[in-house]
Amino acid sequence: MAVRVRNVEQADLVPVGILAGRLVRMHHAWDPERFMKPGNPEQGYTWWFGTKLADPKIILLVAEEPEVAEGPLGYAFCALEGKDYNDLLEPHAKLHDILVDERAQRRGVGEALLTEVFRQAKEKGAPRVLLHTAAQNETAQRLFARMGFRTTMLEMTRELK
Repeated sequence: MAVRVRNVEQADLVPVGILAGRLVRMHHAWDPERFMKPGNPEQGYTWWFGTKLADPKIILLVAEEPEVAEGPLGYAFCALEGKDYNDLLEPHAKLHDILVDERAQRRGVGEALLTEVFRQAKEKGAPRVLLHTAAQNETAQRLFARMGFRTTMLEMTRELK
């Protein structure tokens, strides 16, 4: 499989929005009290990602197999962030989303997306990439560990009912 990772373009917004909707639904299924109700996240992400295309602090990538017209294999969304006193962070790049379509999992697509995130984040001056991952998402956690991430914080949630 020849995977190509590139920046998202206007024509990619709907299929990438569909992938983002899957990510929302997956998280909501894991913990409906913690993660937002899906509603119509595909439409929301399609619009929202469209507002980010020209932002130099955004890294929005799509992975594709150019010779296959089945749509994107995955996407990644990362933003350069400044110093954050609330979270005790120096400037960094925050990986908000990464999703690999089921048909492309375990084929190096996640690694390819992360490698390009790292390259662009470094090029833009970020000294590190930070991410959050759902506790239930052990597959992604293994990928992140393989790619050099280390655990630094643990989010905990308590409902106030």
